[in-house]
Amino acid sequence: MEAILLVLSFAVILAGALLFTNAVEWAGHKLGLGEGATGSVLAAVGTAMPETLIPIVAIIGGAEGSEDVAIGAIIGAPFLLATIAMALVGISALIFKGRHIPLAVVFVLAYALYVRQTLRGGGAVQRAETIGPLYMDRTPGDEPPGSTIAIQFVVGLGAIVGGAHLFVEELLHVAESIGLEPLVLSLVLAPLATELPEKANSFFWVKDGKDSLALGNITGAMVFQSTIPIAFGLALTEWDLNRFAILSGILGLTGGALAYWALRLRGRFEPLPIMLWAGLFATFIVYVSLT
Repeated sequence: MEAILLVLSFAVILAGALLFTNAVEWAGHKLGLGEGATGSVLAAVGTAMPETLIPIVAIIGGAEGSEDVAIGAIIGAPFLLATIAMALVGISALIFKGRHIPLAVVFVLAYALYVRQTLRGGGAVQRAETIGPLYMDRTPGDEPPGSTIAIQFVVGLGAIVGGAHLFVEELLHVAESIGLEPLVLSLVLAPLATELPEKANSFFWVKDGKDSLALGNITGAMVFQSTIPIAFGLALTEWDLNRFAILSGILGLTGGALAYWALRLRGRFEPLPIMLWAGLFATFIVYVSLT
């Protein structure tokens, strides 16, 4: 039963993320934001909402083991994005105790600086015809009104919050039933489910030739997940990292450095970095399996 409810929570989270992201894209168009800003900020924040809300809901709930779930989800998200998600985008491109308040503030300010710089160089405004129809719009052929976009935004966010709450509860039950540490399970399972919007969006954007949106979605989510949720975790948890969390952090940083080398210095996707991204993720899975 716990497994069924866990799968159901995945579906609710992803459905909410789909509604939320679609509304965010239309909001970007209405606000006149460039494609780069829409992909790197609005779409990235939208698709990052599930994995952001899971640790928040876990900490607020206060159940036994909830801090482990929160830390695992916080660290696991950028780890997954910097390894397997980058590998998937590369394949697509080739085919077609004290509270750490001061440090938390630094992370928030760093993200604010990133948003400012991204909005300044956001590029051309995304055309309406390149955005999927708003799901709640009942006037096809016309641009959806701002009120409908706002309603879908709220509905999507509500589904994400509800799904995140259900996910946390069932994740703790599953971890207890199979005798696995909640942190380990949330490090792998939570990001695999909640990062699906980024991976799916990026795959289809690359397929449609929208590389800037695809990479913007992944890299923007990486920046968001590496700053805002970590700031939240530093401020509201003991931030007691075990060996699994530390390893995933090291592998995630390695994946980010690899992305900088491949995309910034080399300027293209190549088979070697793609295999290395996948290898970094596989390294963590093997380590967990052998421990």
